[in-house]
Amino acid sequence: MDPATLELLAQSLLEVIVFVTLLFGLFGLLIPVFPGLVVMWIATLIYAIVQAVIGNMTWVGWTMFVLITLLMIGGNVVDNIIIAKHMLDKDIPWSSILWSFAAGIVASFTLTPIVGIIASPIGLFLAEWRRLKDKSLAFANTKAWMTGWGWSVAARFGIGFVMIIFWGIWAWL
Repeated sequence: MDPATLELLAQSLLEVIVFVTLLFGLFGLLIPVFPGLVVMWIATLIYAIVQAVIGNMTWVGWTMFVLITLLMIGGNVVDNIIIAKHMLDKDIPWSSILWSFAAGIVASFTLTPIVGIIASPIGLFLAEWRRLKDKSLAFANTKAWMTGWGWSVAARFGIGFVMIIFWGIWAWL
């Protein structure tokens, strides 16, 4: 195989791996506490390093990487603002939220991520029911957290999608 064909094959393989990782990060955003935007950013960081090492990094590549970095940072900030607003409206303490996160993480790793998605709000409900001793208030607090989580997932998913578009512009144009 000639060097030009080998280089093209290696570049194509890199792009497929990065794209699959970007999709993994994007759909991972559906799992509570999964750092999907960071996973996506790390994939583009690796891509940027490889492109810089082989001399293929242009001003367009650096511009897209900077925009992707800003989107990752902004997406993580927006996520926290959206969820915090919904939680503060209901005075949900951090202890209940940590129980929720723990339930989601443990279930995701020991069973499946889908079970983790279900376990997280159940963990919050149980923590709030224990704290408040009122099932309807616990449910209302869980609903507020789930609403905030839903809006934050939508925002992060949109931001992740834009990150993929910027990487596509960088990689394929």
